[in-house]
Amino acid sequence: MERALSGITTLFLVWPFLTSEGAQAVLAAIESSARRIVYLSSSGVDDDAEQQTDPIYRLHADMESLIKASGLEWTILRADTIASNALGWAGQIRQDGVVRGPGIAPTAVVHQGDVAAVAARVLTGDEHAGATHVLTGPQVVSRADQVRLIGEAIGRPLRFEEVPVEAARERMLADGRPPALVEALLASTRRPRSDLITPTVEKIAGRPARTFREWAADHADAFR
Repeated sequence: MERALSGITTLFLVWPFLTSEGAQAVLAAIESSARRIVYLSSSGVDDDAEQQTDPIYRLHADMESLIKASGLEWTILRADTIASNALGWAGQIRQDGVVRGPGIAPTAVVHQGDVAAVAARVLTGDEHAGATHVLTGPQVVSRADQVRLIGEAIGRPLRFEEVPVEAARERMLADGRPPALVEALLASTRRPRSDLITPTVEKIAGRPARTFREWAADHADAFR
């Protein structure tokens, strides 16, 4: 990391683990070179909660606390569900046009290109120091909505088939996913519906946030 950080003054961090273990050492290495950090967090983090009940939200809350306690100038980007997660359905869609998975409450899914556009503005400007920005798409969509919109983009009828949580757990474990990851993913089935829609993308990136319909059109070839 020290070699990679040589000459770096501003850094965008996506934490790829399920806990914050090791983060303090990573932040210390970053702090030895950089002065600013922009962290990709989750819109589900609840500032009023004494402890986050969802394991993924807990991870992000822990990381935010460590970053704020460091000597780095920081900005937090709390993103809603990122649209590119739907690429994980490509195999099922190509196979028989049915996406099978546990039910997850609708949210304002955000195009990853919009997250990138906001991150680029924040990384190259000084006016966002100490700010926490929540990024969402312009519409609340369910999993069934997303599958239908992908179908419209590729010109095929598709459908979402909800499966019980236990069946989903067995399938993910059989696919070789680590148990801790499986439980973290399945915790999302207990999340309530979120109708939160923010104007943040347009305010910072200078253009409206893109819809999931637009995302599906942009990525149609991945599902054909």
